[in-house]
Amino acid sequence: MKKAIVIGSGIGGIATALRLKSMNYDVTVFENNNFPGGKLTSFDLGPYRFDAGPSLLTMPHFIDELFVLFNENPRDHFNYKKKEISCKYFWDDGITLNAYSEKSKFINEINQTLGVKKSIVSTYLLKAKRKYDLTKSMFLEQSLHKLKTYFSKDLLIGLFNVFSFQINKTLNQVNESELKEPHLVQLFNRFATYNGSSPYKTPGMMTLVQHLEQEYGTYVSDKGMNNITKSLYDLAIRHGVKFKFESYVSKILVNNKKAVGVMVGEKSYNSEIVVSNMDIVPTYRNLLKNHYQPEKTLNQERSSSALIFYWGIKKEFKNLDLHNIFFSKDYKKEFQSIFEDNTISSDPTVYVNITSKDVKGDAPDNCENWFVMINSPNDSGQDWDSMIDDVKSTILKKINKLLKINLEDFIEHEKVYTPKTIQANTQSHMGSLYGSSSNNLMSAFLRHPNFSNEILNLYFCGGSVHPGGGIPLCLLSAKIVSQLIKNK
Repeated sequence: MKKAIVIGSGIGGIATALRLKSMNYDVTVFENNNFPGGKLTSFDLGPYRFDAGPSLLTMPHFIDELFVLFNENPRDHFNYKKKEISCKYFWDDGITLNAYSEKSKFINEINQTLGVKKSIVSTYLLKAKRKYDLTKSMFLEQSLHKLKTYFSKDLLIGLFNVFSFQINKTLNQVNESELKEPHLVQLFNRFATYNGSSPYKTPGMMTLVQHLEQEYGTYVSDKGMNNITKSLYDLAIRHGVKFKFESYVSKILVNNKKAVGVMVGEKSYNSEIVVSNMDIVPTYRNLLKNHYQPEKTLNQERSSSALIFYWGIKKEFKNLDLHNIFFSKDYKKEFQSIFEDNTISSDPTVYVNITSKDVKGDAPDNCENWFVMINSPNDSGQDWDSMIDDVKSTILKKINKLLKINLEDFIEHEKVYTPKTIQANTQSHMGSLYGSSSNNLMSAFLRHPNFSNEILNLYFCGGSVHPGGGIPLCLLSAKIVSQLIKNK
């Protein structure tokens, strides 16, 4: 059997290992931590369980695919249910809105709550669907960096319809011109944060992100997000993938411009294929020090990061759901703070995820586990510790006003992650959550490809390379890598 080495056991790395194993490779995964999952892990605070990282589950069929590769029934190992309400939205002026998964119900809610004509929202969502259908083959399912991709029928159809992509406008400009109603504009502007970008900079093309959530729905894993990692890790173990934890890869071995293995400590491991699931910047800066460095790619603007409070709350809130958003008053100012002033807004939008609403045992009876996140700039040397108390006070003030509560009286456990923590835990460069941002038209093309142009048999997967960050795109990056290896 040919040998393959995967560096890093984030969700993209595990998925790549599984796909290579299904292609009869002898696969070994090297992981610096003593556990798999990267950002997709969990921890306990007293009697409360928390998912440490990604909290949104969409397009779970990409997870199911990996079980099917080995003729296993996904439902024997990984189960989930679709949420009736994708997210609950709260504004300072007292308006609240339920984003229902069922499209007609969602459109009706917008009409009744915000007074926006149903036809306006329907037309908007149809346009978003059209963008996705025209571009998914090229931008999500294939390498953007292989010439043959540009000679496909799908590309020609896409080019013929290029003016429908609204690439000459920002997402905010599209939303303001088509939706107009300020609350709805802010709601749909929010989807720029799904890849760590600003709605005032990212192209209008990004309305397709809203389509993905609306079309495919939001789901909850019956054992929490960490069960994605656990179930796929267990699948890999069952089928002979080897994992070596607490094994820091210090170098990718290259001979005659061909990747031939890795160094771990003083020991070398040889292989025919090397795949890095590590962030692309430390991959080059640390593991390929003496080789060509694609500076233009490595120096791209990084995506936003996050400041996260994990709170064990000794109270239940019936008016909240799994996903909840408390919007800032001035969204434009918030993103200016993040991407231009390199700091946290004085009035940030607050995201609250409460898995105990759906996952039994995540909190004691009559209590809830709150994952409270605000978007922040990536780490460029800010004094994060000095910001924590002020940000916490701001968050509590907003939540207390909207829920008419003194939430601080009910917080019995707390843990805080800053962008610096995120970088230390996951080696994500500057603590960015999605690699590079998508704040300009060429961002998709400037993301690092899933292969090396300089070194044969070296490949890349995960959120810092094509097609992007987030669980579905990381899983797609693994699929693209396996196809590249199969067709080489």
